[in-house]
Amino acid sequence: MPVLDTSLQDTAAPEGVCYGCGSRNPHGLHIKSRWHEDGVHVVAEHLPDAKYCGWPDLVYGGLIAMLVDCHSNWAVMAYHYRAEQREPDSLPRINCVTGNLGIKFIKPTPMGVPLTLRARVEGEVGRKTRVICEVYAGEVLTAVGDSVFVRVDAGQLAAAAHGRESASDT
Repeated sequence: MPVLDTSLQDTAAPEGVCYGCGSRNPHGLHIKSRWHEDGVHVVAEHLPDAKYCGWPDLVYGGLIAMLVDCHSNWAVMAYHYRAEQREPDSLPRINCVTGNLGIKFIKPTPMGVPLTLRARVEGEVGRKTRVICEVYAGEVLTAVGDSVFVRVDAGQLAAAAHGRESASDT
C-alpha cells in the first residue's frame, strides 16, 4: 500500500478541531498520520516546540501521551477503513475514541530531535481495538503506547456528553 500524499486527518476530517490532530485548530499541533509503505504501520512525525519541555532538554511526558493518543486513534480509524475496503474520505465517517491509554516511557525523550510515531493494530479490528504505538527520537525508542480505542457514533457521543440523551443510549 503506497504512503498517502495527504494525511488521514486532512482526508477524512479536514474540518477537525482536535488540539493534537485537527487541521482547523489554529492553536493545535496538527499531527499528520499516513500509512507507511509497509502497509502495516501508520506513521507521523513531530518536532516538539520548546514550550513542551519537561525536564531541561527533555520532552514533557504529557505531550508524548497526547501524540500517542491522537496518532493511535488515527491508526485504528485507518485500519477500520481498510477492513471495510473504503477510502478515508468516504461516508459515513468512521470515528473512534480512546477507551484506555497506556504509555510506557522507555528512555528520556530529548528536545530538538524529530519524533517518529509508528502505530499498528494488535489483533482484530472491532468495536474495541488495541493499538501499539512506538515513539522514536531519531532512531531511539523512547516510549510505547498500548491502548484501546472504541468505535463510536460521534453525534451520539456528543449528545450524551452534553446530557441531551442518557449515556446508556449510546
